Amino acid sequence: MNHDDAFATLLAGMRPRLHRYCARMTGSTIDGEDVVQETLIKALAVRSSVADIANIEGWLFRVAHNASLDFLRARARTQEIPLSEDMEPGTELPQSDIVAVGFRTFLQLAVLQRCAVILKDVLGHSVEEIAEVADCSVPAAKSALQRGRQRLRELVAQGGDRPGPVPLSDDDHERLRHYVARFQAGDFDAIRRMLADDARLDLVNRLKLQGRKEVDFYFTRYAEAVHWRFAPGAVEGRPAMLVYDARGPMDQPAHFVLLTWREEGVARIRDYLFAPYVMETADWVRLDSIS
Repeated sequence: MNHDDAFATLLAGMRPRLHRYCARMTGSTIDGEDVVQETLIKALAVRSSVADIANIEGWLFRVAHNASLDFLRARARTQEIPLSEDMEPGTELPQSDIVAVGFRTFLQLAVLQRCAVILKDVLGHSVEEIAEVADCSVPAAKSALQRGRQRLRELVAQGGDRPGPVPLSDDDHERLRHYVARFQAGDFDAIRRMLADDARLDLVNRLKLQGRKEVDFYFTRYAEAVHWRFAPGAVEGRPAMLVYDARGPMDQPAHFVLLTWREEGVARIRDYLFAPYVMETADWVRLDSIS
């Protein structure tokens, strides 16, 4: 295996772990995947010099950390809670409970606290590795970890981890229901007619296409896969087709497809078939029956 192939294999293996970090840093499973993609683009751009890096995994997390901060700044979501010097470390949440904490709750921690808790309690990194990723001292990383755990415990106790569902507009609900009904009926010619001329497809972690003719084959592949079942839903308040695999448990989707309309045409399709880890703690709701 040559250097480029080995590096590509490393990135593929790291992608779910990078997503666990970026999703909690950005407060969104969807935005987190966007940041992962940006991280991998940056990593590939400098792959020729990566061989000289002693700890490639730690370096990738540092790239992901900086990409997350860039994302937060761009979206004006950097209203951080400052470290309070009079806060004493308290009883921490069990690790299993921290893993289950909702993404939006992590957003209420200061950046360094958030980074420390995610890396240590979700991903199992050492305090020394946290310091390397966050570019801070080991004592600062240790302090942020203690304070972040305490603050997270307080937020969960206050019920801040249970946001209400975000409803879709009536128009979005109706367009989604119509789109999914065509999938359920296997009427892919009708779906093709719903596409805008410049419709974009992002088959996440696989390929990107633009234009109705280019996107055409995507529906052919779904027509051939008879094990999928479909239902209209929402992921983080965004219109989504939930996709279930009839060969296994049907209690939650295997993946989802985000849909964006422009006027009456489907302008963008973002399919997470090849990024199933995004479903790990996605905030989703089903709006109708599966078929």
